Amino acid sequence: MSLLIATHSGPFHADDVMATALVRVFVDADAAVVRTRDPEKLAPADVVLDVGGVFDPEARRFDHHQATYEGPRSSAGMVLDWLESTGAVSPSLAKYLRDGVMEYLDDVDNGRVAPKGEVPCFPRIVDALNQVADTEEGFDEAFQRAVTVATWTLEGLRAGHAKIELARAVVKAAMDEAAAEGRNVLFLDAYHSWKAPYFELGGETHPTELVLFPGTDDSWRVIAIPPRFGEFGQKRSLPAAWAGLTDGDLEAVTGVPGSVFCHKNLFIAVFRTRDAAVEALQKHGLLYR
Repeated sequence: MSLLIATHSGPFHADDVMATALVRVFVDADAAVVRTRDPEKLAPADVVLDVGGVFDPEARRFDHHQATYEGPRSSAGMVLDWLESTGAVSPSLAKYLRDGVMEYLDDVDNGRVAPKGEVPCFPRIVDALNQVADTEEGFDEAFQRAVTVATWTLEGLRAGHAKIELARAVVKAAMDEAAAEGRNVLFLDAYHSWKAPYFELGGETHPTELVLFPGTDDSWRVIAIPPRFGEFGQKRSLPAAWAGLTDGDLEAVTGVPGSVFCHKNLFIAVFRTRDAAVEALQKHGLLYR
């Protein structure tokens, strides 16, 4: 049977919304919700969030308003800690969610920081979703819409974290292979967000200077690697003669059919195929091993 989540009725906040979404995303997608402050209705619930005056993870009670709780968490942060402790969320994903969403949400809910008026952060989005309601029934309906937004957000964050973890593994293998072969070009056989893991894994001192990978449009890109993360320089620039050229003009200079584009600042060149990109690199002394 599906879990029953209980949380407080009336206006809602980012923490009870996010806590509910955490349970639905990582424990039970079909969990039902009752919104009440009645102790008799709270008692039979499988999980109680942001109400009830009890913090007891083993009993699945997550309230932070009582004087006996002195920690930094809101109900959302409490639930994330619980999910990590039970193995429902990995330590790596838990850290990613805390860094990206949860610690800020906890800080706002507990009054340690105030959300900036000009920034549409999650607490402000939830506050806006409250504004359509004036009755208990209206708040219940708006709460469900807010939980849907939070669920989509968590699902996107989970997917993004999975891509980061995959990219880190792929980039590490490619860096190890390039170093073992004495090659200055990093070869990636699929599109990944490579830059952050590359520098996390020691890219500043790694001998690779260029990276070759497929784009999302079936083209192949050669990127000049910057010397440090976040900088716009290049360890090694593409040939000056390629700058700003496209299609036939670039093909004439590279001597390679399938040359498509080179940025005038010489940090990216695009080719129709992998073979064309490798041939251009070899012809112009940009690939050595």
